[in-house]
Amino acid sequence: MKKESTPLFKQGYFKTIIILSIAVWLVVMNTTMFNVALPNVLSDFSLSPSQGAWIVSGYSIVLAIFTITYTRLSDYVPLKRLLMIGVVLFASASVFGYFTQNFIWLMIARLFQAAGAAAIPGLSYVYAGRFVPGHHRGRAMAFIASASSLGFGLGPVFGGAITDYLNWNFLFVFTLLVILLLPVLNKRLPEESSQPGHFDKIGAVLTGLSVTALLLFISTITWYYLAVGLMLAGMLWWHLNKNNAPFIQPKLIRNKPYRLIVYMSYLGFTTHFAILVLMPLMLKNVYDKSPTTVGLIIFPGAFLSALAAVYVGRLIDRYGNIRVMLLAHVLLTGSVVIFYFLSPVNEYMIMIGYMFTSFGFSSLSSSSTNEISHFLPSTLIGSGIGLKQLVQFVGSASGPVLAGFFLELGDVQYSMASFQNTFLFILVLMVISCIIFGQMVIRSKKVEG
Repeated sequence: MKKESTPLFKQGYFKTIIILSIAVWLVVMNTTMFNVALPNVLSDFSLSPSQGAWIVSGYSIVLAIFTITYTRLSDYVPLKRLLMIGVVLFASASVFGYFTQNFIWLMIARLFQAAGAAAIPGLSYVYAGRFVPGHHRGRAMAFIASASSLGFGLGPVFGGAITDYLNWNFLFVFTLLVILLLPVLNKRLPEESSQPGHFDKIGAVLTGLSVTALLLFISTITWYYLAVGLMLAGMLWWHLNKNNAPFIQPKLIRNKPYRLIVYMSYLGFTTHFAILVLMPLMLKNVYDKSPTTVGLIIFPGAFLSALAAVYVGRLIDRYGNIRVMLLAHVLLTGSVVIFYFLSPVNEYMIMIGYMFTSFGFSSLSSSSTNEISHFLPSTLIGSGIGLKQLVQFVGSASGPVLAGFFLELGDVQYSMASFQNTFLFILVLMVISCIIFGQMVIRSKKVEG
């Protein structure tokens, strides 16, 4: 088939990708910028740190569960309808959150925000996998991934500034900007008809409960939650294999290339989020930097990721996903090496290290998602991307907890040595991911041979 000759940025579908990327940027930034305001929230409502942590953990749990729900529903329900529901729910919760006066209502607002926000990143990838031609899909995936990476990096900057100069309530006002995208999305998203199908409600509930138990275990290191989670996961696996239209397709889990990519995605997200937690702590406790300075040091890495979006996409389209995944592993592993050896030198080494991390994370996210959109049949793209997103959110919850655990193993908490020990552990995670990547390359060569 002859490729389209029209320049990429003049393609109608790519204009839609840009709008979706802006929406992804806003909702992802909402995830991290609220974390900066957490000390103020604890003070205003006289909460303990363990109580306040539920604002973050609860958001992550709902985000993870609803992400796979939306992408699974996209096999039956038009993308436009699901995205409209998500944006309206997110915006409504933002309005409600601005007027909250107690912790319970704040929690409710954040949980409904997460339920709406979950529609946007996952369904944006589904749109790219379903409607963008294969020879341009890499750049589309890279654009979405880089918008997400930019949101993670800018969240602390915007969150700190808004909290310092206004109040944490105004964080809800900022995220309300996503409502301005509704008319544009309504106009640009394709019209689709609903498809007949059965939504597996029992599978959805069992998935939600098992993921919740797992995230609670990761957050609290309480073995009871792990036992419950494993029991629920066993019940879920039994149910999925007995159902004709299961919530999670067992054939995805049995697909070894897909599993290898999901493993790498989990380790990549764990690495990225561990580093996102370690950097502010190290800059504050070792280098005595203010929150504003911390945000400015993190910003260049996030900005580089967004700036490189087009180039990462071109690399994917020109050289393929496997080579870009190799580049991503080199960048991520190299960044951890920089953190381990050079972060004790001065704070600017942390800035340089995160530039590698952010670029590598964006490359891994876009290339891995693009790869599964190529080898999975169209009927499995939605559920495949949704399950991958679910595992990634588990990784985003694992990273901070594991980083905190290793930080506190040292005799002196938050010493330079404790940070280096933690970076060494993260380096082990990346080595494991490199081994998994090597297995995937060997397997693909055998298939081609």
